Amino acid sequence: MLDVFTLLAVAITLCAVLSAVGLVVAFRAWLSYRRVRAAFQSEVVEEVSRLSVRTTELERGVNNLSVRASELPFRLAELQQSIAVLQTLTGSLAVTLRQTTRVLNFSSLKTLSATKLGKAVGQVFDRNTR
Repeated sequence: MLDVFTLLAVAITLCAVLSAVGLVVAFRAWLSYRRVRAAFQSEVVEEVSRLSVRTTELERGVNNLSVRASELPFRLAELQQSIAVLQTLTGSLAVTLRQTTRVLNFSSLKTLSATKLGKAVGQVFDRNTR
């Protein structure tokens, strides 16, 4: 018959093994989350970059429109006012996109090392599960 202490030691060992398995599963899930987050973030950075380029083109177009409107022989107050509002809005959009690009680039640098670590550790876990 088993001793009470032996039974207790087996139960504690079993719980420790189950906890270790849970820890490995949770760590792999976290690493997967980090990889997906980094991939999503790189897509967002690319999209913001494209939007920045398009905004720059829009600013040039609005400025050209403003120059052409000022060269008209007659003054259209509403047109000039609309162009002024459009210039303000495109300027604000450009500033916002530049700030977003800076934040995303900083955040990308932060997650770059975590992504490399996640890939390396994920490969180790994948080899161990085969």
